[in-house]
Amino acid sequence: MPSPLSHPLLRNPSFRLLFAGRSLSLIGDAVIPAALALAVLRATGSTSALALVLGCAMVPRLLLLPLGGVVGDRFDARKVALTTDLVRCASQLFVGAQLLSGSPELWHIAIAEMAAGAASAFAMPTLPPLITGTVPKEQRQAANAALGVVRSGTAVGGPALAGLLILTVGPGWAFVLDGASFAVSAGLLALMRTPRVRVEHRSLRADLAEGWHEVRSRDWYWTSLIAHAAWNGAAAVLATLGPALAVHGLGGEKTWLLILQAGAVGLLLGSLLAGRARPRRPVLVANLGLATYALPLALLAASAPAPAVIVAYGIALAGLGFLNPVWETTVQATIPSGVLARVTSYDWLLSMAAMPLGYVLAPLAASAWGPAAPLWAAAALVATACAGTAAVPGVRGAGQGVYGDAPLARDEAVRSPRPLPPESAPRRTPTGRP
Repeated sequence: MPSPLSHPLLRNPSFRLLFAGRSLSLIGDAVIPAALALAVLRATGSTSALALVLGCAMVPRLLLLPLGGVVGDRFDARKVALTTDLVRCASQLFVGAQLLSGSPELWHIAIAEMAAGAASAFAMPTLPPLITGTVPKEQRQAANAALGVVRSGTAVGGPALAGLLILTVGPGWAFVLDGASFAVSAGLLALMRTPRVRVEHRSLRADLAEGWHEVRSRDWYWTSLIAHAAWNGAAAVLATLGPALAVHGLGGEKTWLLILQAGAVGLLLGSLLAGRARPRRPVLVANLGLATYALPLALLAASAPAPAVIVAYGIALAGLGFLNPVWETTVQATIPSGVLARVTSYDWLLSMAAMPLGYVLAPLAASAWGPAAPLWAAAALVATACAGTAAVPGVRGAGQGVYGDAPLARDEAVRSPRPLPPESAPRRTPTGRP
């Protein structure tokens, strides 16, 4: 099988513009996690301050995601994505200017990240409609795999670039780079031309209810989202406590950058595998792969040597890299086009719902019982929730037809004005993202 990056779909002008824009913005985004964590720790020395900033970005994103889904279905997804890119460009440039000034204000950074999080709530549901509007259905698996490879590939170079910027000119330039990447992405989106699915404009409440019905009528969907929420809650615990543990107990800032780098490599390898592997039960395999995130959490809690934590984090992120294309392709194959953005918004909302809780509880629990306690708890939660999806019959049978081993029922779903009842929903499952 050819590499996703060499697939003929890249000769599609509209997808090529989308692909280039996403690639450039992902390069900028890849340096932000390390830059933000270390910038806030440098400025305040407090994990609670870091949790505050991360929470300010996450909470408005979660609150506005359902509205973002409605907007993505009602209006031109390309124009919505372009507008949100411009907002995120401004917010990241502002944070960069704050850090480069030498006297950053924490509340200024928090407000800017809040604006970026709000824009993300409207941007995230637009990607599936943009793909379905630019790529023929027989090429969508390759399109999602190609975007997954780029997402992972930029993540590989992101921590290295972040480390270079942080250790030489400072973290402010990482945010300047991210802002510039959003500006270029907006320019490329302006050149795209995509057809738009016409849907009946009803009340906001009716639109939200229809999207929610699509989610809850498929047991493989909502049960997997519970596992994804547990994964993201555990990821928030690691993101909050991990930098300080690495800096003070595992060798310094360079160790944390190496951990992130290993995760990026694992993410890339998992994405490449997703483009080539043909498991009989892809969603079940992907959900079980998510359970490996318990490994780095447990090793950090046990004060394991840095090399063990680095390797474990790489393995854990390989599971995430595999599941992303599986999930996205299946959703695009089974959800009616007219509600795709709304379903995607609920997907993100439920998947990330536990992250603010992790940000808040991790430092509180660490202060009360030490950092090992929340890390052990998070490891047990993610292992149980992700592996536990194997007990759901819908999850065990999900994914047949995604790789051509069984007929898909998507055409009927697209034409139907009503959601499919649970018993007639195709028995395949996607897997979510942090």
